[in-house]
Amino acid sequence: MLMPKKPGRLSRWSLPLAIAGAVAVVGAPLGHRVGVLPLAIAFLVLLIGVLLSLVVLPVAVTRLVRGRDAPGSRRPVMGAAAISAVTGLWPLLMVLSALGLPAIHDITTDLDAPPRFDAMVPLRADAANSLEHGGPDVAAAQRAAYPDIETLVLGHPPDRVVELARETAEAMGWEIVAVDTDAGRVESTDTTPWFGFKDDIVVRVRPATGGARVDVRSVSRVGRGDLGANAARIREFLARLRAASAD
Repeated sequence: MLMPKKPGRLSRWSLPLAIAGAVAVVGAPLGHRVGVLPLAIAFLVLLIGVLLSLVVLPVAVTRLVRGRDAPGSRRPVMGAAAISAVTGLWPLLMVLSALGLPAIHDITTDLDAPPRFDAMVPLRADAANSLEHGGPDVAAAQRAAYPDIETLVLGHPPDRVVELARETAEAMGWEIVAVDTDAGRVESTDTTPWFGFKDDIVVRVRPATGGARVDVRSVSRVGRGDLGANAARIREFLARLRAASAD
């Protein structure tokens, strides 16, 4: 009869290492959000946390599958496997899901005449990314990656659509910066939940036959690429706006 082994070194250290990795993965974005960690340092700490989690995970799983630890000593290893699976695989899957997407951070439904910001300009004075559109190269990259991002036409007067756009932006948790009904423009800022990055959005409403044309532009303040966040934001906004206009 095989007797349970005493807790080994891997069993003893897997949980503390998994917790250390989780603290780094969770703490790095939070530290940047509150202004404690510069972005470069926060990314480095995050990377270390993810790598540590990805090292602990297979070790813990292997120990659970092959080991003969006493029941009490298996619980820390199970905890280590669960924690490292979340803090190691979740960020990895986020990055893998964005593979193949272009390194662009400015997405718009109108690539020929992108909506222009007004009230947002002074708020982005220190932003790393400009509000000037990247031109034909960025437009071609967007068309290839996000062919579904296009103008929305609604059967309501422009002033009503502007109000619906404002309500939709508020419902999505965006901070409303300016609403100009006469110009047909709504400007907002969306703060990402993880690092607290700020992305700016302008909605442009123009008269169209029997209704109004809606164009949206979403631009990140930092980062060369956005992992598809701006396109996803525009898709959700347009879907919500379309649903609101149908009520």
